[in-house]
Amino acid sequence: MANYDGVVSRYLNRPLSRPAARLLARTPATPNAVTLFTLGLAVAAGALVAAGWNIAGGILIQAVSVIDGVDGDLARLKGMATRFGAVLDAVTDRYADALMLGGMTVYAARYEDWPRPEFVGMLALGAALTVSYSRARIEASMDAEPSDGLFGLASRDVRSLVAAAGAVAGQCYWTLVVLAAASAATVAWRLLYLGFRNPGQNGERQ
Repeated sequence: MANYDGVVSRYLNRPLSRPAARLLARTPATPNAVTLFTLGLAVAAGALVAAGWNIAGGILIQAVSVIDGVDGDLARLKGMATRFGAVLDAVTDRYADALMLGGMTVYAARYEDWPRPEFVGMLALGAALTVSYSRARIEASMDAEPSDGLFGLASRDVRSLVAAAGAVAGQCYWTLVVLAAASAATVAWRLLYLGFRNPGQNGERQ
């Protein structure tokens, strides 16, 4: 499967995660262990933000984004890439998103005075999950590899940096609004792209 790095991953995350993977390649660490460690960091990030430690939590959200790239690089360096590892990484990424956005939602409810933060958090999480699902479906339905531009818009690395900045600033509510809107716009763009790219093809409907 092709790798589509967003602008944040390409210029910020990868220059940090790749050297870390090379260092870990000299140790007994496995890619799956790194994946589970990253999920643990996401638990901590969400808990810190929810508890009001928004600056530490925001920094940890970005750290999760950086370390998230280590397991894949480590798997390639050690020749340990497997289908199970790829699925484990994808599943834990979704749980990590839920934990971190959930922490931001709790923060917005406890420390910010805006209406219906739980509704905004639900929209942000639903839209983020749909961005990931739309990528998987598009990759499965297209014969040719899509361009970076299709998957780079509001990709997970971009959303994580926005979430981290919003948490550090103590503005979780409006950050969730921005994430929900950007994710929804990204899904709409991908659907339009797919419609114009393959207008005559009929795919399986679920």
